[in-house]
Amino acid sequence: MIADAVVSLGAWAWIILGIVLIGLELLAPGVFFIWLGLATIVTGLVDATLGLSWQVAALVFAVLSVAAVVLGRTLMRPSTQQDTQANQLNQRGQSLVGKVFTLETPIKDGEGRIRVGDSSWRVTGADRFAGAKVRVVRVEGATLVVDDP
Repeated sequence: MIADAVVSLGAWAWIILGIVLIGLELLAPGVFFIWLGLATIVTGLVDATLGLSWQVAALVFAVLSVAAVVLGRTLMRPSTQQDTQANQLNQRGQSLVGKVFTLETPIKDGEGRIRVGDSSWRVTGADRFAGAKVRVVRVEGATLVVDDP
């Protein structure tokens, strides 16, 4: 009964299914169903134009859906800059490399502290007095290695 209804609709069945898939994207956001929906609508248009059998139409849909998902992932992939920021999300010290700060406590025997925002960081480097400007050159664990600015 359902199969007869789908067959009687012909190419419209593909187009209706595509609209349903695009609507499903509203309920399950993630930018996935929209690409399948677009592939389904294009399959319906090709079927309406060429009068494909259901087997060929299913094959066209399979190829178009894979191509649409690959294209969609390529278009929606974040830029390299955003990838770099995401990689440093839990590595706050890495984002401090190259920046200049004022020593909160003097560096004595190679160790001191700087204030970064509302936190205090342990630093290592040559001995310097409190208030001296230092540049972060690298991070070793939770310790910042500093040098002259």
